[in-house]
Amino acid sequence: MIQIAIKQMNSTVADFAGNTKMMIDAMQAAAQEGADLLVFPELSVCGYYPYDLIYETFFIQQADQALLNLLEASNQFPALSCIIGTVRSNKNSGKPFYNALLVINNGEIITEYYKQLLPTYNVFDERRHFEPGPALPCLITVGHTKIGLIICEDSWNDAEQEYPVNPFKALVEQNPDLVIIINASPSNIGKREQRHNLMSSVARHYQLPLLSVNSVGGQDSLVFDGASFAITAQGDVIYEAAQFNATQEYISFDAQGFSNYSSTPQASSNDELAFKQIILGLTDYARRCGFKKVVIGLSGGIDSALTLTLAVEALGADNVSAITMPSIFSSAGSVTDSAELCENLGVKLIKHPIKALLEQYSADFRGAFNKELKGLTLENLQARIRGTILMEYSNEFSALLLSTGNKSEISIGYCTLYGDTNGGLNLLGDLYKTEVYSLSKYINSRAGYAVIPTNIINKEPSAELAAEQKDTDTLPPYEVLDEILKYLIEGRQLSKTEYAQVKNYVIQLDEIDNTLVNKVRKMIARNEYKRFQASPIIRIRARAFGNGRQMPIAAKY
Repeated sequence: MIQIAIKQMNSTVADFAGNTKMMIDAMQAAAQEGADLLVFPELSVCGYYPYDLIYETFFIQQADQALLNLLEASNQFPALSCIIGTVRSNKNSGKPFYNALLVINNGEIITEYYKQLLPTYNVFDERRHFEPGPALPCLITVGHTKIGLIICEDSWNDAEQEYPVNPFKALVEQNPDLVIIINASPSNIGKREQRHNLMSSVARHYQLPLLSVNSVGGQDSLVFDGASFAITAQGDVIYEAAQFNATQEYISFDAQGFSNYSSTPQASSNDELAFKQIILGLTDYARRCGFKKVVIGLSGGIDSALTLTLAVEALGADNVSAITMPSIFSSAGSVTDSAELCENLGVKLIKHPIKALLEQYSADFRGAFNKELKGLTLENLQARIRGTILMEYSNEFSALLLSTGNKSEISIGYCTLYGDTNGGLNLLGDLYKTEVYSLSKYINSRAGYAVIPTNIINKEPSAELAAEQKDTDTLPPYEVLDEILKYLIEGRQLSKTEYAQVKNYVIQLDEIDNTLVNKVRKMIARNEYKRFQASPIIRIRARAFGNGRQMPIAAKY
């Protein structure tokens, strides 16, 4: 029997010293537990994903030095073998680097494997930086156990549909007792089930047990959920590590299979998944970018209320500031509801009215251009004044500004460039409006009381930039709009069941009004320039704005 340590590592991109220290600490802990093998995730040494930072001279130099430091540290634990992920130089033709898996023991590299299948879809762009590895399977023997080793995407092509080669098939032809897969697999709705279904099918196909080890943590828009898992030769998921938590866990393996493990309950709903994912995403983003505090503009609406609540959950009330900026068009509730929310959360609410600023802008506009400031120009100006005030606060008090737009608004451009789009991070940018309401209700249910006041949840959505303004003045109800958007934006990235539902809904809607769907499609296309300039978002869905959906700005379709 061998004991395997699973390190769900939260690496920071290019923090070689910090990452190496975590890895050495993990080695020491694993050795103290009597582990035979310690498994780290894909690119654990440098963090996933470095993008073009990998071309900077320091990067490969520090990666090589980090490996030397790990090799030296491994001398302290001669009974422990470690599987690590790192970048290796390609001395031959092709791209300059390999995405590598190394096994080290007692100061030596025991074996080395280079990832063969390099994804270039959705949020991935590995072929830009890495050369595919040779078609050579990688195996080690630990005790009496023969273990096959492979990296993430190399195990995802058993159906042989995406790539012309199947590295997994070549690996199992060597008759391993167990296959270990190291991953940097970002989380999104449905991803955990997708992993389980795919790997269960592979395990059953080859009658071979699998252990999949994944990264954890937030890196820019991506959040890695950990949730490493073990599957029996019959395709049953029998172990799952903590989700959204950088843990080190242990599992034993022998000829009879896996034993001596303890599984952790996972998120049971999309709301719980989104909640945990956003919290981890914000926590790591702020920490890695050097921010201890955040600021949010409160409108009295549901989006800013949810953003504030999530920020407090992630960073604590003392590190969160809220500013309300009423104008002549703001309802009384925009301030009173914001005050009630802040009282519930223990956050100080700062009041900064914009009436005088708006009047001065109007007078100056009239004097310069001999026209009255009105209509859309007046509406957008209010948003831009507020955005400027928030950025003033951000600059002066070193607080990261969180923008508050949801995916529905961002999709159709129902937002003001350089106004409410201002910010360094958007927590709700991959949640449709109906999902914003659902997550808000989940948080209240989780807390056992109305943390987010009922008035905020129940009020009719409004930008409050004009008298008696409602979102439905220019938009279909969000219950309708969101289904159209899911069909047009997510499409077949949805689960088969959800895709069939939204497709049928849109077909029926088109029969009633054959102009609405096309109108929404044009709104999406017309506002690509806004999304291109917007702040990064926390990715929740399989197809998120950003590098997961790359569209031209100047196009006609």
